[in-house]
Amino acid sequence: MTVNGAASPQAAAAAGGAQVTGEVVGRVLGTQAASPLSFWVGLEPGRVLQLDDVVVTRREVPGHGPVLVAGVVTTVEARHEGAAYDSDVFLIADGALPAAVVEVAEVRVTRVEPEVFVPPLPGSQVYLAGAGDRDQALYFDVMERRIPLGMGRDGQPLYVNFDFLDGTRGAHVSISGVSGVATKTSFATFLLYSIFNSGVLDAESANTKALIFSVKGEDLLFLDHDNTRLDQRARDGYARLGLPARAFGSVHVFAPPRPNDPNGVPHVAARTQGVSAFYWTLVEFCQEELLRFVFADADDERAGYSLLVGQVAARLKSWAEPIGDGGAVRVQGTTCRTFADLVEMLSDQLQEEDSRRDWTGAQTPLGTVNAFLRRLRSAVRPLSPIVRGDLPFYRSHSVSTSDAQVSIVDLHNLPERAQRFVVGVVLRGEFHRKESSGTAKPLLFVVLDELNKYAPREGDSPIKEILLDVAERGRSLGVILIGAQQTASEVERRIVSNSAVRVAGRLDPAEAARSEYGWMPPAVRERATIAKPGTMFVAQPEIPVPLAVAFPFPAWATRPAEAAPRPNDRPGDRTGARTSGDPFEGLPSAIEDDIPPF
Repeated sequence: MTVNGAASPQAAAAAGGAQVTGEVVGRVLGTQAASPLSFWVGLEPGRVLQLDDVVVTRREVPGHGPVLVAGVVTTVEARHEGAAYDSDVFLIADGALPAAVVEVAEVRVTRVEPEVFVPPLPGSQVYLAGAGDRDQALYFDVMERRIPLGMGRDGQPLYVNFDFLDGTRGAHVSISGVSGVATKTSFATFLLYSIFNSGVLDAESANTKALIFSVKGEDLLFLDHDNTRLDQRARDGYARLGLPARAFGSVHVFAPPRPNDPNGVPHVAARTQGVSAFYWTLVEFCQEELLRFVFADADDERAGYSLLVGQVAARLKSWAEPIGDGGAVRVQGTTCRTFADLVEMLSDQLQEEDSRRDWTGAQTPLGTVNAFLRRLRSAVRPLSPIVRGDLPFYRSHSVSTSDAQVSIVDLHNLPERAQRFVVGVVLRGEFHRKESSGTAKPLLFVVLDELNKYAPREGDSPIKEILLDVAERGRSLGVILIGAQQTASEVERRIVSNSAVRVAGRLDPAEAARSEYGWMPPAVRERATIAKPGTMFVAQPEIPVPLAVAFPFPAWATRPAEAAPRPNDRPGDRTGARTSGDPFEGLPSAIEDDIPPF
């Protein structure tokens, strides 16, 4: 049985790994020591090997029969053989000094089949791997559930074992790279798309969810719109990967309300439908003890008032009484309809010596109380749009992953303080929901950029505690973290170490030298400092070397200007909004005056 003229993986395995397909490119060198883990190849005249090529050779081992040794090219060198001085290159070029041009390549062994770890013998022929041998060399033949990652340097598909993504044998993805060049978010969304459309989810496809936190403009708000810049070459790439070239099918966007808007209209510009406003009422803020997420960075933990935060949150939970249907509360006889009202009430209560003891539960230094209040007052402006008691309580205002396959939480219009609050509260809610369900299926994939901001290496915070919980227990609960960061060296070690799949795009040279990138061989680290956008280096447990992957141009819009109207959109609707059957839908309104004409 053959595949494209090459032996199938099953046939090769049945032959004990002895069948070698593909063209001869050279021979195992005898001037360099060969080992079961690496060897050097001298190239035949006219033959070329490049980095990431997959090659195979074989050796007859007494008592074991033929043994196949496969590997990936990690270094390629060319030199003049016979030259003694640097200036000899000019004499050789003029024909005055005899010398030969020699090209050699270092191969890092990825697989030995059967597992008889002996070095290949010098002089043995080395072949460029054919389709079947390539699958064996990269363990694709034993991946029962594999998803496409993109194309290799040879133009053939590369895969990742889904067992290391869904929690079967591992979970979580860590993506690192320079901001704006490494295309971390683009790769994360492509990985999600591949998971949803490759068929590995089977019957769970419709129930599997993704939660994406968007912090960079409105670029991720149009994932359900086809990309108008997608050309035929990109479509052919998707076809080779076995994926359809189309947008995400089911997307719901959540955005914060516009500041000072009494109606709670979502704060977005280019997309006006399929968008819901999210916020928390003062009732929810008190009952769910969300005060701790107002103090959600490492500086708060070092300030020494973390105990006071917990005590005040507990008092709010016990003493806050709901008022009306707008989410307002009454605490100690004071009515609070805005977050500013609540902060002012706490300030009055904690500054009075008689009431302070009731709130703190113990003798608390006045300096600690004042530091707590200063930090709390600074949160009024960033949190007022999303913590409020002046909107109808019955309105749907919670972030939920049940409405669509992909839920996007837009944070780009919020200050960093509010972004931390939203990420912490939403993650806690989804993690608790998965805990209460008692089953890992269906899966929930969480895409979080700027992970070093939410889970820094030093210090503690409520968000970091949740992310550690996700990294360490999320696998058993079906919560899979796809975290992206510019510098993995600044992220909590336990989160990175629990990531079964590690990815790096373009890296800063100083960052590439850090120990967190020990999974990358030196040559790969150097290449990562000059990698072009769209090229990623992916490491997974089964394959001993990282794979250089070029993922295709997104088939979905990555910015408003690329968004094509959906098939069920109204003619002339440039926002890509879905029709809702409303006879007044499409009429201009005050909130749509500033929509750019994309």
